[in-house]
Amino acid sequence: MMQAGNDALNNTAKGGKNLLGISIIAALAGFIFGFDTVVISGANLPIRELWQTSPWFHGFFIMSMALWGTVIGAIFGGGPTEKYGRKKVLLWIGIFFTISSLGSAIAQDPYTFSFFRFMGGLGIGISSVAAPTYISEISTPQTRGRLGAMYQFNIVFGILIAFLSNYFLKGVDGSNDWRWMLGVMAVPSLIYTLLVFGIPESPRWLVARKNDDNGARKVLQILGVQNAEEEIIAIRKAAEVESQKPRTSFFSARYNRILWLAFLVAFFNQWSGINFILYYAPEILERAGLASKDSLLNSIAIGGTNLVFTFVGLYLIDRAGRKALLVWGSIGYIISLGMVAYAFYAHTSPEFLLSFLLLFIASHAIGQGAVIWVFISEIFPNRIRALGQSFGASVHWVFAAIITLVTPVFLDADSGVFKDNPWPIFAFFAFMMLLQLIWVLTKVPETKGVSLEALEKQLVGAEAGGKE
Repeated sequence: MMQAGNDALNNTAKGGKNLLGISIIAALAGFIFGFDTVVISGANLPIRELWQTSPWFHGFFIMSMALWGTVIGAIFGGGPTEKYGRKKVLLWIGIFFTISSLGSAIAQDPYTFSFFRFMGGLGIGISSVAAPTYISEISTPQTRGRLGAMYQFNIVFGILIAFLSNYFLKGVDGSNDWRWMLGVMAVPSLIYTLLVFGIPESPRWLVARKNDDNGARKVLQILGVQNAEEEIIAIRKAAEVESQKPRTSFFSARYNRILWLAFLVAFFNQWSGINFILYYAPEILERAGLASKDSLLNSIAIGGTNLVFTFVGLYLIDRAGRKALLVWGSIGYIISLGMVAYAFYAHTSPEFLLSFLLLFIASHAIGQGAVIWVFISEIFPNRIRALGQSFGASVHWVFAAIITLVTPVFLDADSGVFKDNPWPIFAFFAFMMLLQLIWVLTKVPETKGVSLEALEKQLVGAEAGGKE
């Protein structure tokens, strides 16, 4: 009997290691996502000088084209993820990333460049659906927040490495520096693609979509789940309850509450200005009075701060909870964005402005950054989780693309609306974060430590007008 107990403990420990390793591999999609998102910041000004395009053209075809690909990938990524499984989709993401990085690096005109950036964007958009969905479905209620937030950790780690890469590649090949900055992403993309071959399919997808209880049982055993049969029964029961309800569209009253939660957490994520600051960090810092090389170096400080405080978010998300992190992050946003606006308005020192930009990044890393992908992936029922993740991710990326597209119109040093002083941009973002704080305090539920099936009953059952 004692031996059986020891075997169970050993299996649990081994399963925990397997769960962590598999989650890390899936979350590596986030690393490439983060790297690709920010690497363009180092190529921004060199490409503008090379192809001499208008602010509108540059904003659409160069800076935001990957984001429009991301929008399409996020909108349509839920279908293939539900139909073909999480693993196959994660594999194709790596292939897209590899082709995109090599193609954009050798592009000889803005249109070819845009095509390959669009392809990389498709990969990012689909990854923001498939990876969080996959991780949430293989995790336990106690580890779901930490493991899900590893996707965000990899995003910010990729952002830091992209800033470092841009800094060290500055000056290696003259006017072609930007090609090396973009092309180097092929290396992690290829490594990620090879690693995905070794991960199993989601047990919840196997039960709910393929009726493959045996396959799910094997995966659950690999993950160290001791009560695999009970887990399968719970998944099966939740799927049956959902299937017995009258068939309604995804955008029905039954899902009203979770749709609004997903929409608003994604909406506010972008109206914090996070992508605006990450994409245009070198230009913002140059406008504050820092030289080109110094602005790239200080961009690394932004990436490093993001990484350090993402660790803090990872530590707190399953302890303090999702709602608390959103509240703390909102308060940090309001203070930091207000002070950045004041720094530009009053023409304070670049160091003063940089300190509050770093506070902004820290607030994002602890709050929205740590929470968004975890929260969206856990509030939808098993049967429509990938579609729900697709919805939330597409809202996120639509607003990210819009903001990135119009930024040159407001920020351009020659013809921008706020070319003389961009302080109103940051004041607007601070106001939006005040609205987010009100929303979080009044409408957002706490989801930490609750099983996916229990959350489904809590959030969707209430909307359906009765208890399951």
